[in-house]
Amino acid sequence: MVQQRPTPRWREAAGRGEVTPDELARIIDHTLLKAQALPADIERLCDEAVRYGFGAVCVNPVHVPLAVGRLKGTAVRVCTVVGFPLGATASDVKAAEAAWCVRRGAQEVDMVISIGHLKAGDVETVEEDVRAVVSAVRGAAGTGARAAGGPLVKVIIEACYLSEGEKVTACRLAAAAGADFVKTSTGFGPSGATVEDVSLMRRTVGEDLGVKAAGGIRDYRTALAMVAAGADRLGMSAGVAVIEEARSVFEHGRDED
Repeated sequence: MVQQRPTPRWREAAGRGEVTPDELARIIDHTLLKAQALPADIERLCDEAVRYGFGAVCVNPVHVPLAVGRLKGTAVRVCTVVGFPLGATASDVKAAEAAWCVRRGAQEVDMVISIGHLKAGDVETVEEDVRAVVSAVRGAAGTGARAAGGPLVKVIIEACYLSEGEKVTACRLAAAAGADFVKTSTGFGPSGATVEDVSLMRRTVGEDLGVKAAGGIRDYRTALAMVAAGADRLGMSAGVAVIEEARSVFEHGRDED
């Protein structure tokens, strides 16, 4: 199944609250990355994703086979993370982890950049790190190049640690290395997604790459603000609450305050 990214016009409408809760749900990555997550928790996550129509679930690599099996025959994609959450893993290890996940059915891989190398100005190492994962993902999928319906690579820049210039550089390096998305945060840093970061990332990559906002999105208004700023994917653990709130707003109307 090919997952299309929302158009700028759709994002504008969504930011104004003019898309349905079901439409909003399709751009949510329903996420559970806690170390203490049980297999039963992953099963519950997958079942909620089907029930609410989320676009994907995002789980740690160890849970990929379980999620793939649980979601077989549904439209929900399986996303995982590599080099997570610090990004301080050797490139060949990140690549091997990514390939392992794709061979077991993961359709999306969210990798963390080498933050220390970026801050040191070693852009070659950062770009090659991303390129190694992109190559491994496409090699494991048998595509060899970006292909419609093939696995996606999202690059987590962990914006809370970066200057504005470093954020721009990280996005440009991700694009140059062949990634499909840039992503704000792991959700494990001192802060998560901000409207300002999402807007900057969108301006930097244009419409060539997707932008995923993640970390700290816990209510409907925040979700809409991220979309209005340029996000076409939302990573959150509070997806059920956000969609329930969206349904209430659609049913009863927005609060006047």
